[in-house]
Amino acid sequence: MFVLVITIPLFFYSFQYFSRAASIKANIVVNINKTSGPFPDRWKALAQGGEESGVRMLEQVVSKVSGLYPKYIRLDHIYDFYNVVSRDSSNNLKFDFSKLDETVCDIYHTGAKPFFSLGYMPPTMSDDGSLIGKPKNWNEWTFLVQKTVEHYSSKNTVLPCGAMENIWKTDIYYEVWNEPDLESFGKWKYTGAKSYSDLYFYSVKGATRAQDVLPYKIGGPVTTALYKNWIQRFLDYIIANNLRIDFISWHHYSKKTDDYTKDIINLNKWLGENPKYDRYENLPKIISEWGYDSEKNPIADTAVGAAHTVASLRNLL
Repeated sequence: MFVLVITIPLFFYSFQYFSRAASIKANIVVNINKTSGPFPDRWKALAQGGEESGVRMLEQVVSKVSGLYPKYIRLDHIYDFYNVVSRDSSNNLKFDFSKLDETVCDIYHTGAKPFFSLGYMPPTMSDDGSLIGKPKNWNEWTFLVQKTVEHYSSKNTVLPCGAMENIWKTDIYYEVWNEPDLESFGKWKYTGAKSYSDLYFYSVKGATRAQDVLPYKIGGPVTTALYKNWIQRFLDYIIANNLRIDFISWHHYSKKTDDYTKDIINLNKWLGENPKYDRYENLPKIISEWGYDSEKNPIADTAVGAAHTVASLRNLL
């Protein structure tokens, strides 16, 4: 979903806002020739949900997206939409990143770096043959993550768009899965038979095994919303197993523009409840999907949707 692509340009010029008290439009004008100080760029990231299998969604809009000067573009469905995993005649795993590479090159052509959502489960690896099952063999998932990190964060990575300076391959983000608590994405629990903790453990194990790579980021739990139990149980597991975590992420869709800021306030509060969480207080906190509505809502393409995006971003700056 490209909410920011549609609405952000309006912020730099002018927009109209419908007052709740009356139907009179506010006449707000922005002077783009006047400088009032540095503008924080923490918001310069976009999310591509991967809703169209087999289509390079960014290919036709690279020039328009590049005008927003994004720093990162998040990419979902990397293992199922791009046919990365198969098996050879000996039943060994084979990896083909060529289709995914094309979209990653589109991301680079916008001036951004990729932010990968590690999912979903290749059916040939899944215990139930679905995209949301557990792996039959956790070592295979570990190996897949290792090869993914090596492919995109390696000092020697060469993509179809050519060799790149190391700066472009440094600090690529790897987010473990997508909305694991949602039934349509596997209904993982933070503990139990189908545990996100296990998924995270073997993902970090694979990333750590990656050879000859540049600095990268790995994190989660990327739940459908910010849940106290999920965050604290997740961090408890990380502490107990001495696991790496470089960022904390989640999603939030709401019509209330203050809700996103409240998430940050609540997370900081929860991390301050116990000294064992002190080490995580300064981790990057990433709402990796957000917006007015998680569904295809026509309001997203209106002035109301634009105002919602701008107001939400302003609160977070």
